[in-house]
Amino acid sequence: MHRLLPLFCFSLALIRAHAAERPNILFIFSDDQSYKTVSCYPEALPGVRTPAIDALAKSGVRFTHAYMGAWCMPSRATLLTGRHPHGIESMRMTGKYPASEYNPDQCPFWPAVFRAGGYHTAHIGKWHTGTDGGFGRDWDYQIIWNRPKYPDNAGAYYDDQILEFNGVQKRTSGYSTDNYTQWACDYIRGEHRPAGKPWYLWLCYGAIHGPTIPAERHRGSHKDDAVKVPADILPPRPGKPDYLNATQSWIRDKKGEIVAKKSEEAFGDETGKKSRSYGDYIHQVNDCVAALDEGVARVMQALKDSGQLANTLVVFKSIACYS
Repeated sequence: MHRLLPLFCFSLALIRAHAAERPNILFIFSDDQSYKTVSCYPEALPGVRTPAIDALAKSGVRFTHAYMGAWCMPSRATLLTGRHPHGIESMRMTGKYPASEYNPDQCPFWPAVFRAGGYHTAHIGKWHTGTDGGFGRDWDYQIIWNRPKYPDNAGAYYDDQILEFNGVQKRTSGYSTDNYTQWACDYIRGEHRPAGKPWYLWLCYGAIHGPTIPAERHRGSHKDDAVKVPADILPPRPGKPDYLNATQSWIRDKKGEIVAKKSEEAFGDETGKKSRSYGDYIHQVNDCVAALDEGVARVMQALKDSGQLANTLVVFKSIACYS
């Protein structure tokens, strides 16, 4: 989104509309996905193929610029509150990383406004905004991977996840992108929600966030793609802020190859720990995007099959986009 406050005002207008006229809202959210991994963008990397996401762009609005709230947690909080990160009250990191907390009275999330206005609200996928997921207050239905609440499971982006099903803890298996897609399709087709009531679904994928593990069926799909190395991947970077050099992700090894700098993350992006080349990283990212695009295709098909497509507002957005 270019700006968030106009989106929030538009959302309130939807709530106030007559019940029979109010559209459903499907908000698809990917994690750390660059616009270069979407083939409808002119800057797309060689070999990228995202027909389902491209179809959304063709039938709607494709943004060329966006605001990003520094990193994952503040960006998500911005989307949930309609405020810039510096205006979000009470949210803070605390305890074992990535544990965090907030006061819901000081930091209310706008899905609760939808809920109070007659919408059935649902959240499926990654949650990274305080240990309190908001079930029963912000969400009527919820299947979430609550990273802050279960720090020891916080690296399980793609399998073996501890999830909360309407607040009840359960360990699950299977590829997370596919799981989230299936549960979203079930919801769209009418499971776990009342008939005849407008709904809002926030579908939060964990992909392509590191360790960026592709589905088995997509591994190696892009291994022969050409790789374009950004001209400013290494310092110096004329015209860019100095802090970028302090957060350098890539270095040149003794052989002259560009490889990932050792990561200090306890879990998550392990690119540097495995001394992966930039080319291998790009190929793996593009492999991982394939399941996302298939997920978009499946949820859109669920809308069509259930006769809800014409009355559903669909938004696709990524967070913390990397090159």
